[in-house]
Amino acid sequence: MNRKFKTIAFISLLFITTGIQAQVGKYVWKDSTEGGYTYKYVTNDPIRTRFYTLKNGLTVILSVNNKQPRIQTYIATKAGSKTDPKDHTGLAHYLEHMLFKGTDKFGSLDWSKEKPLLDQVDNLYEKYNHTTDANERAAIYKEIDRVSGEASKYAIPNEYDKLMSSMGSKGTNAFTSFEQTVYVEDIPNNVLDKYLTVQAERFRNPILRLFHTELESVYEEKNISLDNDNRKSIETIFAAMFPKNNYGKQTVLGSVEHLKNPSLKAIREYYNTYYVPNNMGVIMSGDFNPTEVVQRIDKAFSSMKPKAVPAYTFDKEQAITSPITRTVMGPTAEYLLLGFRFPGAADPDAQILNLMANVLTNGSAGLIDLNLVKSQKLLGAGAFPYVLKDYSMLILQGNPSSGQSLDDVKSLLLSELDKLRKGQFSDDLLTSIVNNEKKAQIKLFDNYTSTAEQLMSGFTSEVDWAKELGYTDRLSKITKEDIIRFANKYLSDVNYVAVYKQKGQDSKVDKVVKPTITPITVNRNVESAFLKQINAMPEQDIKPKWIDFSKDMSTAKLKDLEVLAVQNKNNELFSLTYHFDFGSWDNKLLGLAVGYLEFLGTKDKSSEDFSKAFYKLASDFSVSSGNEESSVSVSGLNSNFAATVDLLQDLMHNCVVDEQAFKSYIERVKKSRANAKENKAAIMEGLKAYARYGGKNPFNYTYTDQELDELKASDLVAVLHNLANAKHRILYYGPHRVTDLVKNLKPLKHHDLPYYAIKKGMKFAEKPTSDNKVLFAQYAMKQAEVFWIRNSGLFDKNQIPTVAFFNGYFGGGMGSIVFQTLRESKALAYTTYAYYGQSQKKENHGMVGAYIGTQSDKFKDAVGGMNELLNELPESKIGVESIRTNLLKSLASERISGAGILSSYLAAQRRGLTEDSRKIIFEKLPQLTFSDLKSFHIENISRKPYVYCIVGDEKDLNGDMMSGLGNVKKLTLDEIFGY
Repeated sequence: MNRKFKTIAFISLLFITTGIQAQVGKYVWKDSTEGGYTYKYVTNDPIRTRFYTLKNGLTVILSVNNKQPRIQTYIATKAGSKTDPKDHTGLAHYLEHMLFKGTDKFGSLDWSKEKPLLDQVDNLYEKYNHTTDANERAAIYKEIDRVSGEASKYAIPNEYDKLMSSMGSKGTNAFTSFEQTVYVEDIPNNVLDKYLTVQAERFRNPILRLFHTELESVYEEKNISLDNDNRKSIETIFAAMFPKNNYGKQTVLGSVEHLKNPSLKAIREYYNTYYVPNNMGVIMSGDFNPTEVVQRIDKAFSSMKPKAVPAYTFDKEQAITSPITRTVMGPTAEYLLLGFRFPGAADPDAQILNLMANVLTNGSAGLIDLNLVKSQKLLGAGAFPYVLKDYSMLILQGNPSSGQSLDDVKSLLLSELDKLRKGQFSDDLLTSIVNNEKKAQIKLFDNYTSTAEQLMSGFTSEVDWAKELGYTDRLSKITKEDIIRFANKYLSDVNYVAVYKQKGQDSKVDKVVKPTITPITVNRNVESAFLKQINAMPEQDIKPKWIDFSKDMSTAKLKDLEVLAVQNKNNELFSLTYHFDFGSWDNKLLGLAVGYLEFLGTKDKSSEDFSKAFYKLASDFSVSSGNEESSVSVSGLNSNFAATVDLLQDLMHNCVVDEQAFKSYIERVKKSRANAKENKAAIMEGLKAYARYGGKNPFNYTYTDQELDELKASDLVAVLHNLANAKHRILYYGPHRVTDLVKNLKPLKHHDLPYYAIKKGMKFAEKPTSDNKVLFAQYAMKQAEVFWIRNSGLFDKNQIPTVAFFNGYFGGGMGSIVFQTLRESKALAYTTYAYYGQSQKKENHGMVGAYIGTQSDKFKDAVGGMNELLNELPESKIGVESIRTNLLKSLASERISGAGILSSYLAAQRRGLTEDSRKIIFEKLPQLTFSDLKSFHIENISRKPYVYCIVGDEKDLNGDMMSGLGNVKKLTLDEIFGY
């Protein structure tokens, strides 16, 4: 797990306006008092949210969800990169990282001895920050490294993570964006007092210890971003769109120059300015009593003092009167972004922006969906709203098909905007959008984690919750004429920014150069008095609840088909899956046929008709083909269950050949495959498959381009018809009882046909890892990525507890041995992990996997560091107990329900298990010791041969370093991908 910057995502945001104001109608703001605390709430709120403002200005937002004995928590500050000082960009993100380093009470062995050394580091950084002579800077940094090393002897790295781990917390993380910095935990509800005590201390007096090694992690994160074409493209469109606002003038990670010249003084000033209670919020959703919780929060954070927060001011952007064009170069496939500027979140027009974006793109029946994607005029396309306080943006993305230029893509996207302005879309599309938004809201509020995230986003964006709850009601009142008026007001053929993402080398990249860092001391076997105090605090036990497959799901027969069902007693959502025990290994055409289905119709309905019909029913439809299993699934509103299933049956059984669609589809497949060869993540997956299975493997088990050209559309349609008529099992989660379900549900198979017999096909087996090898793939990048693979033994039920324990201790999180050593101590990577992966089927082999992404000039140290850990397992008694406690508490408070019961049953069947595997772990874990972990490590990992999968730029890597690891095989992309 990594500290992460929440990368800019294309999201649909509900209607936003500032302030809490009354709304006439169903959703109305009210005041109430309980337990001595006054709060606001909205009538008819399905998640019963309470909004408190404490005496010191701290906002507390609480929503009760009793489905699991857990609480999703966010502590959010309304400050991010937008409020970074212009001479210290990236500072908010620095600070986010440093809020994990502890205070004068935890994270330190002896604060009285550590403090003078940290003061020296402070002063040295200020001197470094104001020095320009290269030799002097090098000398100062050498002294920073020396003093930091002395200070580290008194530090306890990752003690925050150990505190949270011992509570059974999940998802420990944080992120920074333009206008928010947010700290995340998902905790059992019986450790709330412990959590609040730690968080109050965390924000009381954060100490910027271990700064130079953490700063190196930030360097790595920045360098990763310089290899990320998507991120560079988004930053480019923001820079061009907002030349006067910090949305465009600054990036979240900051400039390379500022990263090289940090100031701890400036970081503290930023913290003291923005991390004040009247600018912060505590948001929780889960199983708790809100009156008791607000009292506890008030007590924990009452020492925080409010003060005025400076308002962010900016000059108004000039209207865009002619297209602004930018180019981004990089190794990945080409695409185009078009951006249009809109008013900010507080403007009433913001409510129409999201709806208009849905008219363009909703995944099924939007103008772009139907006219550009479904018709295969582009490889991919979409429209995405991005709503922020000061301004909003609509971003259109288009991926060219074979033979298309990016100008062709632009013309096609602009033509859809022209149709939008002219109202050339279905009259009932708006009704369909409203129905789908209602379904999305039901799903959102059913889950405590997504509810908390929505409330957190609302807080940092200053959402009026009453208006958000009434969003779908208001949507139903917006007319087609409103959309047309809105589109003509804001979208023209000239008022946009175009970013051309083209293939090629980016000559402008200025990476952050690795400074010389001496590995710091890692005090694994010590703990602060504060940690002991927290662990000693009382808590009530949570009784675990395991799945009992004989009781928690119902079974029945539909004719001779097995039906597995779980009743949904919470809402009207359903999901239905026809599950098949065969996949693409059995028929290589299956994967292609599944993709072709997206563009098919029947004699009576076109492919477009089916897309519109599913969307109108607020239903989702998918067909997927894995290696050895396949499925056909639908989900949606139970009121439309029968109509949805009938629509699915019609398409699967009666789809017909479309030769033009087939020709376009094959060209589309070839273009997608060519693009995959330019994607480093896909290349790495190919290397991993090569390492596990050899030259012929599941990754490259595909058709050559020549073989694709020889295929017939009728062959693919026949495969789809055969799939529909093959024997399957039925998985159902929804409001129906299983007895009613089998009375009314038809099998996928036509009733008058025998089952189609599937012959088992190709079988790939993992090859023993007999000696050290290097598989290398060339890729133009600043980093080098290394993945270790070793094939291991067959699945063993008795190893389940040990594997879970070992993975948590060794390489599965921020408190793990791998993370602490390679990132915290040696500053060799931003992302690194290791694990033992048990096979998902009893007849398959498990594997050892390890990963590090690092700068090419750190390659030798990074690989050597991982190899040391693979060979020798360091002991940390505190780490062992922390992981044991975390696992026990996490398992006890976890509740698997709904469709999760069905997927758990299938997973157990694949492994030959008849009981919940979590129960096996929980019962065995208390008896396991470090000796068991050590024995497991020796038996399966230590001093064993590995295959090193390496993706990097050969000119930056020393060939001798790679050859020293094992026999080197440089694979071509054709060898990796099979085409």
